[in-house]
Amino acid sequence: QVQLVESGGGLVQAGGSLRLSCAASGRVFSSYAMGWFRQAPGKEREFVTAITWSGGRTYYADSVKGRFTISRDNAKKTGYLQMNSLKPEDTAVYYCAAGSIPFARDPGEYDYWGQGTQVTVSS
Repeated sequence: QVQLVESGGGLVQAGGSLRLSCAASGRVFSSYAMGWFRQAPGKEREFVTAITWSGGRTYYADSVKGRFTISRDNAKKTGYLQMNSLKPEDTAVYYCAAGSIPFARDPGEYDYWGQGTQVTVSS
């Protein structure tokens, strides 16, 4: 089992930045690929970005490419999502997830999930 806990969400003005963290415990975090998803009210959970177990390769949804950066520190068992140039349409609950399939875009392909952290971007 892997337990994931997100933090770092909050309220920010459009154009601002936030850095989300995903702290892992339990089984070896470095064995798993990691992804970030988001879900806005009334919408399905949406893929945002993913990173391989080593951190060597990353993949982004077109909507966040160039603005968001995913990273991980396996020694600290923590993943990160740096979000810059935030837009009101980025408002959602953000979830981190861990799984064995790299770059999976389908939430069903991840084995472990955090509880989510709210990000609200005001215009």
